[in-house]
Amino acid sequence: MAAKVDPNKCTGCGTCEDVCPVECIKVNDVAVINESECSECGTCVDECPQEAIELAD
Repeated sequence: MAAKVDPNKCTGCGTCEDVCPVECIKVNDVAVINESECSECGTCVDECPQEAIELAD
């Protein structure tokens, strides 16, 4: 399953967008992950300072 963003925790800092190796994350007010392009690598999960992203089961 692709990574999921908790919009209540996401501050739109852009860290996840910067570190995503497949460039499937775009940030406006909050991060949005293109689930069909997500490689489930977990980089965004590890780097998110707000712990707003998790890999869904």
